[in-house]
Amino acid sequence: MTSLREATREQSEAKRLLDAALAEGPAHAYLFHGPPGVGKRTLARAFARELLGTTRRVHPDLYELDALGEMIRIDSIRELRRDLHMRPFEAERRVYLVLSAQLLNDDAADALLKDLEEPPPYAVIVLVADDLGPIPETIRSRCQLVPFRRLSERAVREAVETRAPELDEEGRVALARVAAGRLDRLERLLDPHAAERRATLLEQARAVYREPGFEPAAAAAALLGCARERAAEARAVEEANVAALELTARESEQRVRRAQRGAEREELLAQLEELEAWYRDLVVVAVGAEAAAVHVDRLRELRADASRERLQGAERAAEAVRETWRRLEEFNLSPQLAFEALFVRIAAELHA
Repeated sequence: MTSLREATREQSEAKRLLDAALAEGPAHAYLFHGPPGVGKRTLARAFARELLGTTRRVHPDLYELDALGEMIRIDSIRELRRDLHMRPFEAERRVYLVLSAQLLNDDAADALLKDLEEPPPYAVIVLVADDLGPIPETIRSRCQLVPFRRLSERAVREAVETRAPELDEEGRVALARVAAGRLDRLERLLDPHAAERRATLLEQARAVYREPGFEPAAAAAALLGCARERAAEARAVEEANVAALELTARESEQRVRRAQRGAEREELLAQLEELEAWYRDLVVVAVGAEAAAVHVDRLRELRADASRERLQGAERAAEAVRETWRRLEEFNLSPQLAFEALFVRIAAELHA
């Protein structure tokens, strides 16, 4: 059972705000926000148990709501609202966790807003979101914001040492840096299939400037194939999860489809982050700053590839990848076309 102290060890601002809430009495609503994989849900549940004065995972005064499909719909919020007006069963208050709050659709957000404006005095509502952008300002303004940041490299390395003690020092450092402060990403990197996908990614990253017959479309297809493989794995896991739940066929399929699409999108964004890190490492190694490299387990290849002549091209390639990441994050782009255009641009920069 994770305590509040353990959950906030890496989140100093969240710790300060929640310690104050426990000491002085909670606000009626909180909005935990920050990147995935940094402990928001774990902390939300630990905070809820502290508010209820219990160590039990399941409690009659704790209500959890998560998206079943692509969004949280108004029917789910209506069920929460019906429960919201029940008096506490055992504790002095009732706590409501709304997970994946960035997936509230407009009708659901409007319905939830009514209870954020005038909640019962015994209710504490905690929204948990990976992204503040989709959350309406009317909801944000009625919640106390609790920010989360990516974890430190030290914290992720501790997790690597616990989960994969057989790795050598270079392997541990590399995984901690590639995970980029996210434990969910670390878990995927430790999977043998993820290691194969990472090898494919780095092979394409190097082929841009090493292979005379490099084909941007083929490189894009290789990375998209990896993303689809990851999506298929997520689908299989979620199908096993929903089999144990009492859901309708429609709800089950929505949940499975959401897990599949979410995994594919996350894999694409993670690929771009590591691709950018590879070209940045070419710059780092070329200027003699190897200690700052992300891919410390690939220093032999980086030393062979890095050169003063390639320095400016690698800098521009890294910026091109960052730009594609931003566009893929913000807009509904075709991944195949976006990745193909990216590889065309990287090739041009590195051969300039």
